[in-house]
Amino acid sequence: MSTSDLLLAYYGDDFTGSTDALEAMTTAGVPTVLFFETPDAEALARFPGVRAVGMAGHARGRNPLWMRDHLAPALAALAQLGAPILHYKVCSTFDSSPETGSIGCAIDIGVPLMPGNWSPMVVGAPRLRRFTAFGHLFAIADGEGFRLDRHPTMSRHPVTPMGESDLRLHLGAQTSRRTGLVDFHRLKQGDGYATLRTIREEGDDVPVVLIDVLDDETLREAGRLVWEGRGDGLFTASSSGLQYALAAHWHATGLVPAPVPLPETSKVEAIAVVSGSCSPVTAAQIEWAQANGFAAHRLDIPRLLGGDSAEIARAVEAACNAWSRGQSPLVFSAMGPDDPAVRAFEDAARAAGLDRAEAALRTGRALAQVMCAILDRLPQLRRIAVAGGDSSGEVAAALGVQALTMTARLAPGAPLCRAWSRDGKRDGLEIVLKGGQMGNTGFFGAVRDGTAT
Repeated sequence: MSTSDLLLAYYGDDFTGSTDALEAMTTAGVPTVLFFETPDAEALARFPGVRAVGMAGHARGRNPLWMRDHLAPALAALAQLGAPILHYKVCSTFDSSPETGSIGCAIDIGVPLMPGNWSPMVVGAPRLRRFTAFGHLFAIADGEGFRLDRHPTMSRHPVTPMGESDLRLHLGAQTSRRTGLVDFHRLKQGDGYATLRTIREEGDDVPVVLIDVLDDETLREAGRLVWEGRGDGLFTASSSGLQYALAAHWHATGLVPAPVPLPETSKVEAIAVVSGSCSPVTAAQIEWAQANGFAAHRLDIPRLLGGDSAEIARAVEAACNAWSRGQSPLVFSAMGPDDPAVRAFEDAARAAGLDRAEAALRTGRALAQVMCAILDRLPQLRRIAVAGGDSSGEVAAALGVQALTMTARLAPGAPLCRAWSRDGKRDGLEIVLKGGQMGNTGFFGAVRDGTAT
């Protein structure tokens, strides 16, 4: 593969968001591979014809010091691939704070890596039911639209609660860089370029320019504004809305041909699931699974954090016993934000001498150990699912997977993927990494049955 053929290179700030971006590109007809380690020439040669390259990371749950030590070299390596767009992929709910997953810190690291004189930001993604209007971010939950600071989940997020829906103000607490807005009204009036030019002329710095996306028309116009304004190369911190926007423009101009539908996948008798998500969406999915033939096992968090190694063995044994009965095992740490286990998490962490971040990391790694042990005990198991961004990262790292490519659609933002690994036992494994807000109530059944929702 010639890197000059690349249209885009991206770093996902968590693993579930990384597969969301993988889906956006693949379903648009842009061959894409998502790496779990910095890709070198040998790794890239394994995927001839690829036109977008991603790298999954952990930045959403890390502090700025970690980002400067780990994110900076990763973005620099991706910039060296020569794609005209270098994308720091953020969650479509803009999860971040000055201390955790700072998008502003990522922008300050990434902007100097590209020669562009502006840094676009596209967060709205109608396919994911995310919309930006006059700079404010809205999302649909249970069929109802909410401003992000009033969203039933994001306003109560345990780590990065959303207290401001105006993304420029939210970002302003994370970086001193100047921001601007091309709102949907100006896009629809054909004034996008004029607005962008005015913003750029207001200073000699590199401003972050948020572009509203409210519908398919503004999505396509946002893509046009970014692509035609890319110059010698741009850095952008955006959700997968950026990829949907670029793809809409590429299709309209013929740069990328219309995509060929992906083949449908088949049903399997059973899957294995681990979940570290505290989302009410995932809670409803676990409840559905329990009522529809899945065998659920709750991790005892105080025991786990207290160093009881037998807790992992108990979970593995329960999962393997369920498999022997023809059931799909599901190991989880909590069921939604109101679960007593969530409310007692900090107490359990303190009792174990851990801060919240250390306790969350230990929980994610425990789920990874559970999944690895299940796969080792059940070599015939070939399809798995992981719920929760941090948990997905820990599981993927523990499995020794080098890369993912998309196999089939399931739910928007949570595709079925094929794992590429040097370990023959893991190579070809089918895996779904699901963010907390993704999928309908019967999602885990859809993973098992291979049906798109």
